[in-house]
Amino acid sequence: MQDQTSSEIEQLERLKAGDLDAFEQLVEEHQDKLINTCFRFVHSRQDAEDVAQEVFLEVHQSIDSFRGQSKLSSWIFRIAVTKSLDFVRRANRKKRSGRLKRVLGWVNDGEQAAIEPEESRSALDELADKERAEILRGAVDALPENQRIAVNLHNYQGFRYTEVAQIMETSVSSVESLLHRARKNLEKRLAHYFSKNFDN
Repeated sequence: MQDQTSSEIEQLERLKAGDLDAFEQLVEEHQDKLINTCFRFVHSRQDAEDVAQEVFLEVHQSIDSFRGQSKLSSWIFRIAVTKSLDFVRRANRKKRSGRLKRVLGWVNDGEQAAIEPEESRSALDELADKERAEILRGAVDALPENQRIAVNLHNYQGFRYTEVAQIMETSVSSVESLLHRARKNLEKRLAHYFSKNFDN
């Protein structure tokens, strides 16, 4: 098994044997970072916890299919990224559907309130640092998917290049290239924002 220590091999054997104590240990070991990783994609603590729960359920149900081609943790976080992106796509489809229904007049005020996401307060009501954080988040969200994944895993969650490469099932050089292009894209996008809003 690639990159597996003896303790990790033992843990995997216990997991495949259905040892619930080993699974509980796995959850405790990865839960916080997994939730934080999901949060970087879904932007809601509750949704991130729900997605993380789905991830652990998938891990429990699919552990027999894990063949040790990467570290167990890389496999788990790969599932987390996939499920987080699936969640975002479903949410975006629901948002578009809700908007279409409002255009067509198919919802009443109560239904609209349930579908319409909570509006952010205006910039005047927000602290400057919070506004900048929102701008950066929006810029990261607008990156191509692979660049966004690499940025969230490396810059926000602190995974090393080798770990990001395993999670994304690509090479370290590809990760370096993705992060380089992401940085260039963010610089252009953010420079445009600040020049538009603050230059006289």
